[in-house]
Amino acid sequence: MVHENHERKRRDNGKHKGVIMPTPATSVELPENYAGFLSEIKEQIRKERLKAVLSANSALVLMYWNIGQSILNRQQNEGWGSKVIDRLSADLRDAFPEMSGFSARNLKYMRKFAESWPEISIVQEVLAQISWYHNLALLEKLKDEELRLWYARQSIENGWSRNILAIQIESQLHNRIGQTANNFEVTLPPCDSDMANQIFKDPYLFDFLGTAEVRKEEELEHKLIEHLEKFLLELGQGFAFVGRQVHMEVGGDDFYIDLLFYHLKLRRYVVVELKAGKFSPGHVSQLTMYMNIVDDMLRHPDDKTTIGLLLVKEKNHTVAKYALAGNTKPIGVAEWEQQITESLPEDLKPSLPSIEEIEKELDEEAEEL
Repeated sequence: MVHENHERKRRDNGKHKGVIMPTPATSVELPENYAGFLSEIKEQIRKERLKAVLSANSALVLMYWNIGQSILNRQQNEGWGSKVIDRLSADLRDAFPEMSGFSARNLKYMRKFAESWPEISIVQEVLAQISWYHNLALLEKLKDEELRLWYARQSIENGWSRNILAIQIESQLHNRIGQTANNFEVTLPPCDSDMANQIFKDPYLFDFLGTAEVRKEEELEHKLIEHLEKFLLELGQGFAFVGRQVHMEVGGDDFYIDLLFYHLKLRRYVVVELKAGKFSPGHVSQLTMYMNIVDDMLRHPDDKTTIGLLLVKEKNHTVAKYALAGNTKPIGVAEWEQQITESLPEDLKPSLPSIEEIEKELDEEAEEL
């Protein structure tokens, strides 16, 4: 007892003097590799938490599909009217007050979801891997089943948020991928050629540049860097920004590369040259020289040869193809547009509620996920 009182007084005195006395847990001498072990455990917990979130999302989407399928079957086989959905909504809310997502509007979306995707295997393999809000965006903005699946898979692969998915649909990404004038087929191995064609697009849409017309390369470059995050989003997944006006000294002369990137999947540097005017065959020679310099001065032995991307305000596709013919360096030529035009056909424009309106109906379901 005397020893316990003495120990208590010692700790209390330490507190009064502003000294934090070590607890038995912190005073233990730790193994040298403890920090690494702790990092491993933390990473395991993070992964499991992510799995739990993804699993919960998958279960939710599948539950919504099953509810929609049940409603659809009753309406088709027993002639239930739409008013039954209103009653069902009220009863489900009473039965499960702690759950959201049972509004009449969302139940109707569940029915539409099940009607659009009658095969549960597609729902399990693809659609349950994206959020309910992603699926609503696909239902609202696209009528073609194959296009919906394509955008769903792109969302999974690229980790798009629902808002980014909507932007990609509205800008008709599926019509822009693989449209550059290029020589990839003859300058790259088949697997890299196919990948490069899927990575580069035409045109590139820079709606973030504002309404004032950009007339000079310097101004274009400055604005792209000013909005680098949006620029990288338009370039697509895998592009890592290396630098702007990258200085290269060759034979005592100075050269400056407009923009330099590294693509993580292609394992190659990507030299981007910007032109505020019309394409000229001479642009290819300039870009080729810059690519040669990067290959000679920057490329690591493990890196593959550099790719070039020439962004021009206007081009003649046929002239660009002839200018690239015979060039041994892989180059793509694409146009850039300052503002996104009204790209969606009239019959796809939203006659149904917007995603924002849907969110209000779903009673903060996104936050619970």
